[in-house]
Amino acid sequence: MTTSSPTVLQLESRSDKPEASPWIWGLFSLCAIAAVAFFFIPAFIIRPFRYQAPRALLVAMTLRQRAPLITLLAALGCFALAFVLWRTFGRWCKALLVLTLLVVTFSAVMARQNYFEWMFHPIAGPQFLAQADSKLDAKEMVMAVSLGRDDRAYPISQMAYHHVLNDVVGGVPIVATY
Repeated sequence: MTTSSPTVLQLESRSDKPEASPWIWGLFSLCAIAAVAFFFIPAFIIRPFRYQAPRALLVAMTLRQRAPLITLLAALGCFALAFVLWRTFGRWCKALLVLTLLVVTFSAVMARQNYFEWMFHPIAGPQFLAQADSKLDAKEMVMAVSLGRDDRAYPISQMAYHHVLNDVVGGVPIVATY
């Protein structure tokens, strides 16, 4: 009589999808963060009517200057890595990947726009009041122009929003800017 050893059925855990290495994920995340940061950090620091520290403004302007190239390279890297990662994900992870690519694309496009100009609107028809009729606070700072017998005062709070105002003072066309 021969004794046979019991046969053990071993089931292997198989997945239809290959597994992505963690470094691809890390590189994808790094590219996405770089693309988003080079757009959003300058936009956050350079906000009208907020204090802008000189050092922070220097950082913002440096990032803003380099943003078109870096966001383009980061976006291209994200798309290449997303192509590699696409086969390894299920439906929800693919949706997250697409959402990330949309934000990265938005950042790369916006880094090439001068979105600060969109914040400021020109004054269509300036209206001036006599000093006695104005409702300015006593501490309100103004820019003053005096030509001949004609005087104008432009409130800094308004000029900070609009930046440029075409006017005629004493019969002379001027541009007041802040």
